[in-house]
Amino acid sequence: MIKKILIFCVFATTLIGCSEVKFGLEDPIESYSAKEIYDKADLNLKQKKFVKAAEYYGEIERLYPYSEWAKRGLIMQAFSFHKSLDYPNSRSSAQRYLDFYPAADDAAYAQYLLALSYYDQIDEIGRDQGVATKALEALRVIVERYPDSEYSQVAKLKFDRTLDHLATKEMEVGRYYLEKGHYTAAANRFRIVIEDFKSTNQTPEALHRLVESYLSLGLIEEAQSAGAILKLNYKSTDWYNDSYNLLSGQGLKPVPFGTNWLTTIYRQMIKGQWL
Repeated sequence: MIKKILIFCVFATTLIGCSEVKFGLEDPIESYSAKEIYDKADLNLKQKKFVKAAEYYGEIERLYPYSEWAKRGLIMQAFSFHKSLDYPNSRSSAQRYLDFYPAADDAAYAQYLLALSYYDQIDEIGRDQGVATKALEALRVIVERYPDSEYSQVAKLKFDRTLDHLATKEMEVGRYYLEKGHYTAAANRFRIVIEDFKSTNQTPEALHRLVESYLSLGLIEEAQSAGAILKLNYKSTDWYNDSYNLLSGQGLKPVPFGTNWLTTIYRQMIKGQWL
C-alpha cells in the first residue's frame, strides 16, 4: 500500500502537478480538505522537505480523524519523520498506526518503520546496546506476525546483522578483559556470545578465547570442552588450530570433560539441537 501511495503522488505530480494545489500560508489550514492537505504533504515529501511533510500529514489526523486520508497520512508521517532522521517521532507515528489500524495493509510497514527507528541508530549509540536489543524485538515481530509480508525477509537479514553487532560488542569487551588479565570477566563475555549469539560468525573466536581464558584460570575441563566444540563445528578454521596448539602445548586434547556448561552444549550439538 505504501508503494502505491508514493507512486500515486509521483503520477499525480507528473500529470497535474502537486504544486498546483492552492495552499497559501495566509489561509487557515482548516479551510482545506483532507485530500488538499495530503497533496501538499506529498509535494513537500517530493521536495525532500521531510519535516514539513510530516507536519502536514499530522494535520490531516488532527482535522479529519478516522478518515481514510488520516489513515494514509499517519503512515506517511511515520515515513517522513524517518527520512528526517527524527526516529522518536517516526516510532511514535508508526506505533499509533499499529494501535489504530492493526489489521490494515500497511501494518507490516508500520512495524518495519518502528524497527528501523531503532536499527538505524545502532552504530550511532556506541556501547549502549539497549537500542540494538529493541531493534531485535521489533524485527522479530515482523518475522513472526507478518511472515508473508514483503518486509519479512529483509527483517530477517537485519535481525541477523543486529545479532552479529551485539556479539561483536561482547567480543570487544571480552578481548579487553583478556588482555588485562581479567580472565573470569573475559570468560563471562565469551560465554554470552556462545549462549545468546551462537548463530553469528563470532562464535569460533569466542570458543577459542574461552580456551585461552579457561587455561589461564586453570579450568582444564572447560578449556578442553570449548576446544571440542571448535573441533566438531569449526575444525577447518584458524581458531581451532590455535586452540589445538594451546591445548596440545599443555598435553591436553580438545575433548569434552566433566559436567560443565560447555559439555552440555556439546551433547546438544551431537543431537543436532544447538546450531
